[in-house]
Amino acid sequence: MKTPFSPNLRRGFTILELLVAMVITTLIVIVLVGITSVALDAWNRSRSELRASRQAKSMVDTMARDFEAMVARRSNSFEWLYAKTATAVGPSAQPSTNAADLIFFTAATDRYSGQINTTTDKGGDVSCVSYKLAYQDLVVGTDTSFSTFAMYRLLVNPDETFTTLLGKPILSTAFLPYSSKVKSPENFVCENVYQFTVRFNVEVQKTGSTTKVLVPVTLGSATGQFQQFQLLGTGLVVASSSSSAVTLDELNELKAGRIVSAEISLTVLSDFGVNRLKIPGFTFKNDTEKGKFFAANSYQYSKVVELPRL
Repeated sequence: MKTPFSPNLRRGFTILELLVAMVITTLIVIVLVGITSVALDAWNRSRSELRASRQAKSMVDTMARDFEAMVARRSNSFEWLYAKTATAVGPSAQPSTNAADLIFFTAATDRYSGQINTTTDKGGDVSCVSYKLAYQDLVVGTDTSFSTFAMYRLLVNPDETFTTLLGKPILSTAFLPYSSKVKSPENFVCENVYQFTVRFNVEVQKTGSTTKVLVPVTLGSATGQFQQFQLLGTGLVVASSSSSAVTLDELNELKAGRIVSAEISLTVLSDFGVNRLKIPGFTFKNDTEKGKFFAANSYQYSKVVELPRL
């Protein structure tokens, strides 16, 4: 028996209608996924930048306080500041080639912080401080699969400073017993620091003139930078790299100059950037690719510190 047609019976979806609905749904999902991906990338980048900024600010502020309280005396044969460009630091494929080692004297407010009895202040106010960039595990203090770029600060209390370091003609030699202690885990300050640069602004008087000018002395291995910088009681000692076009007259002018300020510069990498550099054999095809990588995965911080009249 045939069932009579009734216009009130419900009709199903046609194949065409289902295909249209699927296409629209797919487009909506694609748009939502794209928006979510962009939002997550922006959130991750903001989080990395905030973390890097917090660490770099702590590092720069600590160093600035030490420089602001820097101690040095004229008219003696002692060394008061020693700064040198370190050898390459980091994984063999992409090491940091711009890392300064610093040793100098300062009237640090936390001068007795490393002692067991921190309430005992024997009156000394001059401490020796050292800064160093290293590539190692933050916990065990050696190079492991968990290594990263890290800044360390060693503060020698005034008692030891007075006994073993003050009044030495070669500060770097006197500091050798402490060199291995600088990179100890307890001296860790900031991680993911890929480059650590210090520039000293020196006021010099030009030969045959009464004019005084500021001459920047930047530690590094690039053209126009310097390998070593020392402050002695008799003046400044500057060692230029082979690529620095510095004349003998300019070196003599620097020796008689006065340090006015120091500019601290840090390049901090994101965790993603550090992990990429740690990949065995990872290299950049060219300088353009390297520049884009660091532009996307690093943050630069700098601060100029006025120094006491030295």
